[in-house]
Amino acid sequence: MDNNSFKDNQKDDEHGSEIEIREILKPYLRKYYWFVISGLLCLALSYLYLKTKTTVYEVSASVLVKDTKSTPGSQDFAALRDISGFGKIGSNGVENEMELLKSKKMMQKVVQYLNLETTVYQKGKFQNTELYGKTSPILVQVINEKPDVKYFKEPIALKISGNNIELSSEELKPLKTTFGKTISLRFANIIITRNKDYVAPKEPANEYLLKVASNSQTTDAFQSNLKVALINKDVTVIRMTLNYPQTQKAQDILNTLTRVYNNDAIEDKNSESKKTAEFIEERIRIIGNELGEVESRKERFKESNRITDLETEAKLGLQSSAEARGKLLEIDSQLEITNALLGYVNKQGTSAVLPGNVGLDNPSATSNISAYNQLVLEKNRLLENATPQNPLVIDLTKQINSMRNSVVESLAKNRSALQVAKGNYQAENQTIAGHISKIPAQEKTFREIERQQQIKENLYLLLLQKREETAVSLAVTAPKARVVDEAYVNPIPVAPKGSMVLLIGLLTGLVIPFVVIYLLRLFDDKVKDKKDLDKLSHGKTLLGEIPSLDRGQSELVMANDITPMAEAFRIVITNMNFMLPKKDKGKVAYVTSTVKGEGKTFVSVNLALTLASPKHKVIIIGADIRNPQLQRYNPSRKGLDGLTEYLYNDDEKIEDIIHISSFNKYCDVIYSGSIPPNPADLLSNGRFEILIDQLKLIYEYIIVDTAPLMLVTDTFLNADLADATLYVTRSGFTEKSLIDFANKQINSKRIRNAAFILNDVSKDNLGYGNKYGYGYGVDNRTFFQKLKDSF
Repeated sequence: MDNNSFKDNQKDDEHGSEIEIREILKPYLRKYYWFVISGLLCLALSYLYLKTKTTVYEVSASVLVKDTKSTPGSQDFAALRDISGFGKIGSNGVENEMELLKSKKMMQKVVQYLNLETTVYQKGKFQNTELYGKTSPILVQVINEKPDVKYFKEPIALKISGNNIELSSEELKPLKTTFGKTISLRFANIIITRNKDYVAPKEPANEYLLKVASNSQTTDAFQSNLKVALINKDVTVIRMTLNYPQTQKAQDILNTLTRVYNNDAIEDKNSESKKTAEFIEERIRIIGNELGEVESRKERFKESNRITDLETEAKLGLQSSAEARGKLLEIDSQLEITNALLGYVNKQGTSAVLPGNVGLDNPSATSNISAYNQLVLEKNRLLENATPQNPLVIDLTKQINSMRNSVVESLAKNRSALQVAKGNYQAENQTIAGHISKIPAQEKTFREIERQQQIKENLYLLLLQKREETAVSLAVTAPKARVVDEAYVNPIPVAPKGSMVLLIGLLTGLVIPFVVIYLLRLFDDKVKDKKDLDKLSHGKTLLGEIPSLDRGQSELVMANDITPMAEAFRIVITNMNFMLPKKDKGKVAYVTSTVKGEGKTFVSVNLALTLASPKHKVIIIGADIRNPQLQRYNPSRKGLDGLTEYLYNDDEKIEDIIHISSFNKYCDVIYSGSIPPNPADLLSNGRFEILIDQLKLIYEYIIVDTAPLMLVTDTFLNADLADATLYVTRSGFTEKSLIDFANKQINSKRIRNAAFILNDVSKDNLGYGNKYGYGYGVDNRTFFQKLKDSF
């Protein structure tokens, strides 16, 4: 039973979660067309953005830098280079070469070589296209720059007509010239010539834009855009990358940068090699003299101390000592194993096996242990099916005891032999140590002399080798960087990324309505649907929801009406009847609201018209005598005696103020009458109670359209006469804070048996998915009418 209850609760929780998710998504799904329009609009804007942005491509080139850090002998020569302070080619490492490639010095040479200070553009509808190489009809060269003069911010308009050229801009008066002539501008002198490699399109243009920048500005622009990085940390291959719209120009820049780098490296290499050669010659002379002095000292030392080969003699002594120590270690380990086995044998009984393969170097003892273990195992197997008194078991026990004694005896003999051997080796080791200690103290001095000789010899040989290498490097001018890949273009644009821009545009188009709807809901302080009302009223009774009127729809429910509004009022009546007392006549229902404009009169009138029928006699009273509203449904009846006249004049009869509704003959009406100066006094003089009591005898339902509770006290004066109070709130009109006022009146019992009615609920906010009128009406709207209504 408990399991079933748990499963039911779990299902209820899951169902509740699904409903909550649907409620969260509902306001966004209702405005789906916002998302469609916003998404399409942002996609269109993204497309226009792509049209106006210049497409940038990634151009790359790879070079292999010869790093002398990894060449043979470089480590030996590193100390020499550090001491000398020059000849550092290759020692800086590939990281420094990368910095050199990115340097302003290199890029400045590239800019000068390719004449990149000038840029020619062709005008376009959305953007200007840079022309270069075969696509540019002209070549513009800067002859010289004028110092301390500002360049034009905007491009210069350039018009070609035959051999004539016209230049103009906002900062330049129209200037006419011809090809090949020097043009003096404010900031530089330039020459414009025809491009012999120009490939004209089908429809060549004659108007262009010319942008001229200083060498420094151009260098900075390309330098900041250049990226240099190692392809792999384990190799010295460098990839240079330049992001630029004009791919041919970018390729030329990278290829030229490689050539400029190699030329600079060769010049630097030759300069350093000459200095290195001079330094090496000087060091060879000095080291040669020092080496001769050390060799003479060694010769004199051997003659005076009568030494032949101390090194060989010392090695033999040390080798013998090491062998003796090794033997002692072996004997100690065997002694430890033997003692451990003896201790183990003495502790164990005849039913336990002895450890066999423990490293004991004694075949006799090992064999005895193995035989002993076989007998023990055989005895243990017999004992599984026999008793200790079994003859076979007794016989095996005797054999085991005998073999056990043999094992102990062999281990004891082995221990004695090992102890004797240990003493012999210790004596031998002491003899060798004494011999080594007799080696002459002069060996230390001899070693120092030899060490000096080796250092001088190695350094002398290294210098001779480097002298040859330097001579070769002076003769060979190999490039510093070998081209692995010449500049190539990645066909996929770097920026703008079309698919990414469109995706961002689409996502933005979806996010904007989401944020707008969220903010609208966040700052919306109006009651929207029954969920809001239920939450704010803390679960108080809701009789029903009255849907909003369609355009052109009548405000009144007529006889046999099957519109959604009529069905909504029928649902309200059904729920209201559960609240009213079970009696045939005299059921009084007050209809009120918090403030004016929430539709209490609309609800009162339609409630009365829906109730009225041959079986149910209904009367509606306009008790809001301060602001009469019943007459607006039938303006021709203005001026008739009503409730005010009855309350004011004791001689006024009920028959004089009751009028038959012009919309339903089974519904009678008591209009508000004239607006009195003292409504509260009239409503509290006792005549209203008499009126209600008399009407109870005649009518089954008495609908009272009262005054708003927050504005005046009129309704509270006779609130106890109501069998039920219908509290009208209006979707999209009633502020959420006003529901708290209603709760206080209901909780304090100032109004009786109250329940809410939510009026003017849009189709999107109807609690039952806009299912009013199910089976009673047919939606004859066309698809385009429905689409139009949704917008």
